[in-house]
Amino acid sequence: MEIAKGREELTGLVSTGFCGALDPALQPLDIVVPTALVSSVPNGDPEGALPRSLPGARRSVRTGTLLSMDRVASTSAEKSELFKTTGAAAIEMEAAGVAQKAQEYNLPFYCIRVVTDTATESFPLDFNRMRRPDGHFSRTRIVAAALARPTVFPKLIELNKTCKLAAEALGDFIADTRF
Repeated sequence: MEIAKGREELTGLVSTGFCGALDPALQPLDIVVPTALVSSVPNGDPEGALPRSLPGARRSVRTGTLLSMDRVASTSAEKSELFKTTGAAAIEMEAAGVAQKAQEYNLPFYCIRVVTDTATESFPLDFNRMRRPDGHFSRTRIVAAALARPTVFPKLIELNKTCKLAAEALGDFIADTRF
């Protein structure tokens, strides 16, 4: 973002991506435009950079609080507990950082997420254990873990399919939205 800040006049920052449902009413491919953002990330307090509504959204969206954490909520039990304790509708891992930059630059902050997994779904692997030291997911670790437990392959294939559909739904939504 530093490079972009120095070269172009920014009029706002937008955080987009996937999220997991904490609210049982959310379904895969639902578009979530949060009305509030809470963070459990150290130094990731986005207060003051509340997500703005999308004035040019041409499709229906789900709203509510978005929880930004530095880890994956892997099990339905964990998602249920987070829903009870935070009241957040969905969970993701990046928006707090973007909100913090928006606040730092004194810019409007927008956030758009698409649901990839329901509140009642547990992932077939603990993806937190599949992360590299830099926080990115290691495909090598995921494949190695799946090879050690071949019964997870169908679930991983289904998750991949849902993620591809979610990416399409998010792209279509963004293409139809005016900021």
